[in-house]
Amino acid sequence: MLRVGLTGGLATGKSTVAGWLRGLGAVVFDADAIVRDLYAPRGPGMAAARRLFGDGVLDAKGGVDRARIAAIVFADPYKRHALEAEIHPLVIAEMNRRFLEAEKRGAALAVAEASQLFEAGADAILDRVLLVVAPRRERIRRWVEKGGDAEDAARRIAAQVSPAVAFDRASDVVANDGTLEQLRAKVVEIYNGWIGGPKTEGPRPGGAL
Repeated sequence: MLRVGLTGGLATGKSTVAGWLRGLGAVVFDADAIVRDLYAPRGPGMAAARRLFGDGVLDAKGGVDRARIAAIVFADPYKRHALEAEIHPLVIAEMNRRFLEAEKRGAALAVAEASQLFEAGADAILDRVLLVVAPRRERIRRWVEKGGDAEDAARRIAAQVSPAVAFDRASDVVANDGTLEQLRAKVVEIYNGWIGGPKTEGPRPGGAL
C-alpha cells in the first residue's frame, strides 16, 4: 500500500484536495482529528497540555480548549516546541496504526492530511508527500473570510515550515493559484501518477477551501 502525506500551510486548500482524493478512491484520514481525540478529557494530549500549561487550558468538560492553547503556543515558540515534543509522537503513532489498518483492509493508497507533517517528522513513515501551496495574501484572505483574524493568520503562517523548506522535502507539489477546476485537474493528474492509470471520477469542486 502506498502511504501518502498531504500537507500545506494555513488555508492553502488541503481539505479540498483531501476530499477529492477520497472521492478518487484513497483512504483519507485527518491528523487534526487525531489531535482532537488526544485533547479529549482524560486523553494523553490533555494530560500533556495540562502538565505544561496548567488547568487554564482546559474547557468545562476537562478537555483542552484549543483556542486557549493556540493563543499560548503561537505567541511563544518555546512553549509551542514543548507542546509539539509531547503531541507529535502520539500523532505519528496513531497515523501509523491507521495506515496499518487500511493496509489490512486491502487499500491500495492511504492519505494522511496533516498541517504539521514536516514539523512532526511524520514524513519518515510515508512513501510520498503531496504539498499544497498558495499565495500568502490569498491564504490570509481565506482565513479572514472564514471568521479568522489576519494577525492570527500571520502568526500561524510564521510558525509553520517555510514554503521553500517544505518544497524541498515534498515528493509532489500542487499550486492552488487558479480556479477550483484547475486545482482539481492537477490533483487528478498526480493521483493517476500514484496509481499508474487514469481516474477521472470523484466529487466536483465546491465548498470553502
